[in-house]
Amino acid sequence: MPHINAATAAAARWLRSLPPLRLLALCIPVAVFAAIPLLLIGFYSVQAGWSGIRPLVFRPLIAELLGNTLALCGTATAGCVALGTALAWLVERTSLPWRSAWLAVLSAPLTIPAFINSYAWITVQPGLHGLTGSTIVATLSYYPLVLLPVAAAVRGLDPATEESARALGSGPVSVFVRVVLPRLRPALLGGALLVALHLLAEYGAIEQLRYPTFATAIIAQYQSTFASTAANVLAAVLVVCCLAFVTIEVLLRGRVRTARLGSGTPRPAVPVRLGRWTAPVILALLGLLGLAIGVPAYSVGHWLTYSTADAWAVDALVPALWSTAQLGALAAGAAVVAGFPMAWLAVRHRSGLTTVLERGTYLASAVPGVVVGLALVSVSIRYARPLYQTTSLAVAAYVMLFLPRAMVSLRSAIGQAPPGLDEASRALGHSAPATFRRVTVPLTAPGILAGAALVFLAVSTELTATLLLAPTGTHTLATEFWAATSEIDYPRAAPYAVCLILLSVPAAYLLLRQSTKGTAS
Repeated sequence: MPHINAATAAAARWLRSLPPLRLLALCIPVAVFAAIPLLLIGFYSVQAGWSGIRPLVFRPLIAELLGNTLALCGTATAGCVALGTALAWLVERTSLPWRSAWLAVLSAPLTIPAFINSYAWITVQPGLHGLTGSTIVATLSYYPLVLLPVAAAVRGLDPATEESARALGSGPVSVFVRVVLPRLRPALLGGALLVALHLLAEYGAIEQLRYPTFATAIIAQYQSTFASTAANVLAAVLVVCCLAFVTIEVLLRGRVRTARLGSGTPRPAVPVRLGRWTAPVILALLGLLGLAIGVPAYSVGHWLTYSTADAWAVDALVPALWSTAQLGALAAGAAVVAGFPMAWLAVRHRSGLTTVLERGTYLASAVPGVVVGLALVSVSIRYARPLYQTTSLAVAAYVMLFLPRAMVSLRSAIGQAPPGLDEASRALGHSAPATFRRVTVPLTAPGILAGAALVFLAVSTELTATLLLAPTGTHTLATEFWAATSEIDYPRAAPYAVCLILLSVPAAYLLLRQSTKGTAS
């Protein structure tokens, strides 16, 4: 009998550990939907067989492309992590004057798409190319993806633990490494993962800087032979790289708790006095802004002086601006709606199953948009022909590509919301929908809005999937800009660059506002 009781108790514990079925019913279709491009890549790879795959994979070109891709991901991600973390600490925990203003201007590179940054640098410094040029442009373009979540995490830290460590004799460096960094780990790793995944699939900026990676090679293969086996095999290698990055992030993140469980609210941290270092730090920040914002502003302004009246034609600019805004808004809303249940499942019901479901949504973002676009073209033509060449299909591709951007923000917001508040609401007699509306949404609103803003910014600069899936006659700012730069018509491209930057400002402001609530001034 004792062993039967023990088995019954173990079965009961296992059943209690399972996620709610209603939540799984929402999340499993999202995971399956996100896996469509991967299933097609796998299908074409299996069709080719080992005899067809082996000569494509085991050749010097693949080794070169893999080395280039990993080198770019490693150097640029490391640069973004180091720069973003240092800037977050300066803004949130030092006596730097006008800290809120500094955070706003240091986040401004989010309004400048990476391919506009590369366009600016190669027109100012034509010899800049290869790994060095790509790392510089990628770091200057993407470090805010680390800065903003880390700054928010630093702002939410309770300084009591740091004070305790200092009282026990630990120095400033030891306190930062042993106490602060572990608590910043979820935000830091989430930002780093976003940067790395984006770089795996980055095409526009890297192509302009003449640095061959898997993404540029895949698109070259598709352009030469539509949906070729070689392109699908290259995409499969990118998916393996993505799996490796996601696994590393999961292992490093661990099970650290980010929600504060104590009573009351944490005291504001006492800023570290910069003293005589204030002036050098401000000069260094101005130098960074000169590289990240000044160079693109100078280059775009320079080419604008050569732009003709035809380049500013309203009948071309306004439809492209409207299409970009419409697609971005629709995709941002769809990504948040699709990602929220998955993020909730991953944070509040963590298990092996939920981790697999959540991380599966990250894989499609590691392949170029052309792969996702062609997958949806194939599926829609065969099984859902009315969807072909519709806005709905384009939005579906954007959700596949950029769902991780929403997921990182949503997961962080849900993780920082104390679960006891939901339980207290239910104990007071409120229904699940009422608790969601009155407690959950207000607590996670910053993450919802930040995720939507990140997706909007990504969609506004997407190129290859848009070219394949946008309804006939639809042009976006990104596709028109790319068409002009491909013809080396920089004056004609400049107005589209200005419109892209202006369109990105509201989303970047929203992201900044949600990430800076509570910042000291």
